[in-house]
Amino acid sequence: MTRQILALSLCLFPALAIAEPLPAPEATANKQLVIVSFDGAHDNALWERSLTMARRTGAHFTYFLSCTFLMTKADGKQIYKAPGQKAGRSNVGFAQSREEIAARAGHIWQAHIDGHDIGSHACGHFDGKGWSDADWQREFTAFREALINAWKKADKAGAEPQGWAEFARNDIRGFRAPYLSLSDGLVPALKAFRFTYDASLVTKGPGWPSSQDGLPRFGLPLIPEGPSHRPVIGMDYNLFVRHSMGVENKKNSAAFEERTLAAYREAFRKEYDGGRVPLQLGFHFVEMNGGAYWRALDRFLTETCGKPDVACVSYAEALPLIESAKKKADRSAF
Repeated sequence: MTRQILALSLCLFPALAIAEPLPAPEATANKQLVIVSFDGAHDNALWERSLTMARRTGAHFTYFLSCTFLMTKADGKQIYKAPGQKAGRSNVGFAQSREEIAARAGHIWQAHIDGHDIGSHACGHFDGKGWSDADWQREFTAFREALINAWKKADKAGAEPQGWAEFARNDIRGFRAPYLSLSDGLVPALKAFRFTYDASLVTKGPGWPSSQDGLPRFGLPLIPEGPSHRPVIGMDYNLFVRHSMGVENKKNSAAFEERTLAAYREAFRKEYDGGRVPLQLGFHFVEMNGGAYWRALDRFLTETCGKPDVACVSYAEALPLIESAKKKADRSAF
């Protein structure tokens, strides 16, 4: 876990641009969307936990996968070289064994079968703020090939599910940049690889997706948190930094859980009782501060997803619902 937190700590998002969302569709009768996503998607125990949570609450998630977890370090030295890096480098490490890869590939496939959205978080979790279009395309190619070949790298080619290669080539449609760090080359590369949405922005509050060159772009919102209601990005890592300066503190885990749950509830209630703007919350496959943020998420989804006119959906599911609401609003304007 320490390695994963250190990787996240390499950048506290100092250069984030706060995006201005598009005007909201005037459709307050829409369902309240709650969109939960996970970055990294590596720890197999947390794969199992999240899939169980989803079945119990009725939620669908987006898993933004880092592709170096589908290869061992020895594999990485042979097949992965990030832009500007030496061959075999990764900020988040690699799979520790072929058995681990097989278990992870199985969880990815089960999530796909269960109706969840598998997206890309690139490969080695490098900061792409200086990357060109060609650099991003190189990283996306590495991701696609790693996913296609996951069962082979696990020495389980005979266990590969029918349809895996088609899924790996064609069903990865969403992206979130490591560190939410962007460059001018990102959107052209996303369009070249036929991604249908990007989720790498940050917005002043819950917002509708913006659009760049026809590509829908979602943003994690700033939400009020704590006794002073200071805004914080609605992501577990940012809460971890807010609560304990990014240093593990299990002693106060229960207090951090309650603060987090209160922030989620407040952000949700404002939208549910108001304009029904989608609420997006981001997490990692790392249990920070003794698992406070995962426990808060579980409690929040348990009490929220079954409410009237609420849909706990993936980004892939949210996108057509939002586009339909906007078309309905546009028609009613005439």
